[in-house]
Amino acid sequence: MNARMDTQDACDLRFGQVGIANVRIRRVDAAALCEELERRVRTAPQLVSRAAVVLDLSHLLDLPDDGTVDALLEAVRSAGMLPVGLAYGTSEVEALSRRMGLPLIAKFRAAYEPADGGSIAPPAPPAPAPAPAAEAPRRAEPARQEPEPFAGLGAQHFDGTVRSGQQVYARDRDLVINGAVANGAEVIADGSIHIYGSLRGRAMAGAQGDEKARIYIHDFRAELVAIAGHYRVFEQIPKDLEGQSVRCWLEGEKLLIAKL
Repeated sequence: MNARMDTQDACDLRFGQVGIANVRIRRVDAAALCEELERRVRTAPQLVSRAAVVLDLSHLLDLPDDGTVDALLEAVRSAGMLPVGLAYGTSEVEALSRRMGLPLIAKFRAAYEPADGGSIAPPAPPAPAPAPAAEAPRRAEPARQEPEPFAGLGAQHFDGTVRSGQQVYARDRDLVINGAVANGAEVIADGSIHIYGSLRGRAMAGAQGDEKARIYIHDFRAELVAIAGHYRVFEQIPKDLEGQSVRCWLEGEKLLIAKL
């Protein structure tokens, strides 16, 4: 008797980090964390409220115990955000994530450390072989280096208006908008963003953490601009920037905006 099988896929599974916020813990204080995140939610509810959050413990000198981490996670929930995992760091963090039933999330995980938690020593480069005496010296060939995935992709272009409620995302590349971005619309790029029109919605560059990304806007009237997770929200545009051509960039952890 042959069983009838349904070969249609039940779902599609895709991986991406756009929209995941990294909450880096600088001191272990659940009450202060909740208060700070609540302030961020009030400032930018459309961006931060119910945002998926990765808890980053890498800047703490000592890893907190399970109960303390649980209190930090509850503080994130109480503020109106949704913790989805821990940022990858060490074997101790990996063990903590297993005990707490949380995934580890990182863009590149494999090269951080071996499974036993020891350090990885880079292999010593091999000694160059001497050239045969009778052979004429050859011109050295330039070393070939694998390009970054980002480097081989041209910019993604969008022609026309990005309408309210619409999102345009350029993965692993820059984004060029040949038009306007309306209120409530969102443009995102892993690289830089160029908007040759009015920005009235939100623009987020460096979505995968590229702190060298830039945002260039012909007519600045934004709700929000962000680079590598650092953002500024505008309830009212400063008079000296309203309607101006501007550029946005990061200096340290500060997002700066100036006229072009």
